[in-house]
Amino acid sequence: MKISIERGALLKAVAQAQSVVERRNTIPILANVLIEAEGSDVRFRATDLDIEVVDRAPAQVERAGGTTVSAVTLHEIVRKLPDGALVTLADDGASGRLSVTAGRSHFSLATLPKEDFPVMASSEYTANFAAPAPVLRRLFDKSKFAISTEETRYYLNGVYMHVAEGEEGRVLRCVATDGHRLARIDAALPEGAEEMPGVIVPRKTVGELRKLLDDDEAQIAVSVSETKVRFATPDITLTSKVIDGTFPDYARVIPQGNTRRLEVDAADFAKAVDRVATVSSERSRAVKMQMEDDRLVLSVNAPDSGAAEEELAVAYQDERLEIGFNAKYLLEIASQVDRENAVFLFNSSGDPTLMREGDDASAIYVVMPMRV
Repeated sequence: MKISIERGALLKAVAQAQSVVERRNTIPILANVLIEAEGSDVRFRATDLDIEVVDRAPAQVERAGGTTVSAVTLHEIVRKLPDGALVTLADDGASGRLSVTAGRSHFSLATLPKEDFPVMASSEYTANFAAPAPVLRRLFDKSKFAISTEETRYYLNGVYMHVAEGEEGRVLRCVATDGHRLARIDAALPEGAEEMPGVIVPRKTVGELRKLLDDDEAQIAVSVSETKVRFATPDITLTSKVIDGTFPDYARVIPQGNTRRLEVDAADFAKAVDRVATVSSERSRAVKMQMEDDRLVLSVNAPDSGAAEEELAVAYQDERLEIGFNAKYLLEIASQVDRENAVFLFNSSGDPTLMREGDDASAIYVVMPMRV
C-alpha cells in the first residue's frame, strides 16, 4: 500500500478512529486502526468490539492495499506535523512496518496483519431513516447529562431512543435518567422511523456520535435493529451495539399534577445557583429555594465553610414554598434551556419537580428534591 494524503484530512480521520480505541487493551490488534486504500480514497476503521467507526478520506492511491497500525501513535504523529503538509503512508507488506513521511520528517511504525482485525458483523436493520444533524444533536445533547454512571444499573448507562406518543401525534423521543433526574426530549418523527424498535444507545456511542453532528447542513442516515444502531454521513459510518436491557417505564416518574409555577430567566438562575454553591466544597451540596410573592431566594449553608444567599425577581404567585436540590443537578438542567425562561412546576417540598423551556413541552426535565 502507498498513499499520499493531505494532513488535515488524515488528522480528522485518525482523530475519530483513535477516540474509539480503548487505551487499556488485552488484545493488541484493538489498539490499531485498519487502513485500507482503494480507488481514490482511503478508509480508516477502528473498533472496541462494541463500537466501530469507519472514516473515508480522499487520497492519491499509488498502490492499493491495507495494514493496521497503532491509532494513538499515528494520531500523535499527524497532530504534530505542520498544517498543509502532504503525508505519505507506505507499507511494503513484507517488513511489518508502515513508513510515514511528511517533508523532512520520517517515521517507521510497527504494524499487525490486517487479516487479524475484527470487523463488526453487518446487521439486518429493521428501520432506516434520515434525520437532519441539528435534530439529532438536540435530542442527544439535551438528554445525555442525565445518563447514569452506575454500572450495576447498566440499562440506564445510555440514552433510550424510541418512537412514542407525543401531545400532537407520534414523535422520535430520547430519554435518559439516573434515578435522581430525568430528561425527555421529543422531535418530529422522520419518515421511515415508524417501525423502529426502542434501543438504548450507550454513553460512549453518544459521545462519538456528537462528532458527526457538527455540520448543520448534514443529513444523518440512521439504521436501527434490536441489537445495533448505525449513524452515517457520506464520509463517516458509526456502528454500535445497543445496551441489552429494558429501559424502565419513565412515564411513571414524570409528575402530572404539579401546579405551583415558577418562571425565571434561565441564564440568571444558572449563574445565581453557581454563585451560591461556591461556598461549599461539595458539589452535591443542597441549594435551598424559597419562593413567595414573585421572589426567589437561593441559599446554601455549609457549616464547615460558610453560607451564601441570593435573591432573584421571578414570576411566582402560589403559596410559600421551600425546597432543596443538589446544586450540580440544578446547574445541569438550567444549562439545557435554549429559550430565555425556565418554567418550574412544583407540588410539594418532597415531590419530584418538573422543568421545561417556556411553554415548549418537547423538552421536559424532572429532578428529585433533597432534604434541607
